[in-house]
Formats: sequence, structure tokens, C-alpha cells
Amino acid sequence: MAETAASDSIVEVVYEQLKRMSVGYEFKPGERLNEGVLAKSLGVSRTPLREALTRLFAEGLLLFVPGKGFFCRKLDVTEVFSLYEMRKVIEVEALRISIERAKDEDIDALLAFLDSTGPEPGDRTVDELVRLDEIFHERLMAMSGNAEMLRVLQNINARIRFVRWIDMEQCDRTVSQQTHRDILIGLKARNAGACVPELGRHINRRLDEISAALKEGYAQIYMNAAPA
Repeated sequence: MAETAASDSIVEVVYEQLKRMSVGYEFKPGERLNEGVLAKSLGVSRTPLREALTRLFAEGLLLFVPGKGFFCRKLDVTEVFSLYEMRKVIEVEALRISIERAKDEDIDALLAFLDSTGPEPGDRTVDELVRLDEIFHERLMAMSGNAEMLRVLQNINARIRFVRWIDMEQCDRTVSQQTHRDILIGLKARNAGACVPELGRHINRRLDEISAALKEGYAQIYMNAAPA
């Protein structure tokens, strides 16, 4: 039993390391992952490495080609656009559910979170700003009480995080944070007409916007200047 727990712990550590590398495109898009090199660099055997890679493939964070191995995802415009569409659908529907289920104290706690993190970016890194935004949206969805929808959102967030780093470098966080506040105020008033369309507009991304972000992403990857 102890050996199994230790093995699971190793797999989890390797999984988190590889997830960070995959999400941040520390591997080049379309690059084949050398399992021998990875195992050596991470200081683990092939077994936990393969388990972690398989899990990342199942989550859509890596590609797998039979007979060839695991590959880094490409930055695909259609895929990212589809993920944004899915994100919009589940977040908007979860908000409709939250109008019926959300507790006032949870809404107030999320408003306090906005106050504590402030509208200005300060000296936070892009990665920190994106994570704060993810926390907001995940806590908003959690008010629906639907754990399965939240699990899907967390997967989508990981798969679009690199694109969101690019977005965050170019957006006005003051405007974004005010939108977050307006959504919460509408939710607390149980006013679907005020908060649901606002959330939809906030999440929505056009195909050309995503295409431009991916071009910038490729430039940063190949100039060794991934968002920090």
C-alpha cells in the first residue's frame, strides 16, 4: 500500500511538471517528446513518466501518434476557437443556474476577492494575472453547484492558457475587473438580463482575434520569449 501511494505521488509530481511545460509551450508546437531525455531530466523512470504523459493526452494537453509517441500540441486556430465557444456555453449556462443557487455570502466573498486583488495589475506577472482571472471564473462557476461543469472549465482553462497570456498582455485589466464586478452585482440581484449577456460578451472571442493571438504566440515561442 505504501509503495502504491509513493508511486502515485511520483506520477502526480511528474504530471504537474509536464503540464506546466505543455501549457507554457516549453516544447515547440508539433515537437515529438523524447521520453528518455524527459525521464532523465525529471529524475524518474519511464513508468511514471508514461503514466503522466498518458493522462495529459487524455486531457487534450498532448497529442499521441501510435508507433511514434507523444507530441506537443500545435497552436490550432480552429481548436482554440472551439474551446472558447465551449467555455462561453458552459459559463453562461452555469451562471443561469447560479442565479437560482448562489448564496449571497459566496457572491460577497468573490466581490471581496476583486477588492483584494485590485483593478490595477501592479507588479504581477502575466501568469499571475491570468491565474487570478481563472480563479474568478472558476469561483463564479462553483456557485452553480455543478462540479462536472467546473471540471470541464478547468480543463479548458489549461488548454487555452497560453493564448490567454497573450490576451492579458494586451487587455485593459481595469475594464475587465469592472465587468467582473458588474456580473456579480447582477447575480446578487438575481437579474439574468443584467449579468448573463455581460458574461457572454466578456468571454466571446472572434476567430480573427484568436488568429492574431496565435501568431503572436508563435513569435514568442520561437524567439524564446514565452510570457512570464
